[in-house]
Amino acid sequence: MSKLGYVYILTSKPNGTLYIGVTSDLLRRIYQHRNNLVEGFTKKHGVKTLVYYETYDEISFAIQREKEMKGWNRAWKIKLIESDNPTWRDLFDDICA
Repeated sequence: MSKLGYVYILTSKPNGTLYIGVTSDLLRRIYQHRNNLVEGFTKKHGVKTLVYYETYDEISFAIQREKEMKGWNRAWKIKLIESDNPTWRDLFDDICA
């Protein structure tokens, strides 16, 4: 049985610090980031706003995509975010609905 996967981008503010992550449970993982339950980079830098995500039928595809995106330069990441979310609004409420 396959497991869904998600690649997501968080930011501290529009055009701020970016973080790319992967998870099999997007709602739970973003909740953890928003409530400082995840030690490390996101907590240290106040990176909590979900500005972009992709859904995959297999977690392995999401992991592969995350690795690819982490190799991108900042301009490419910003272009990707702004192609779907030009105002950098927080998408967390969308996934909670």
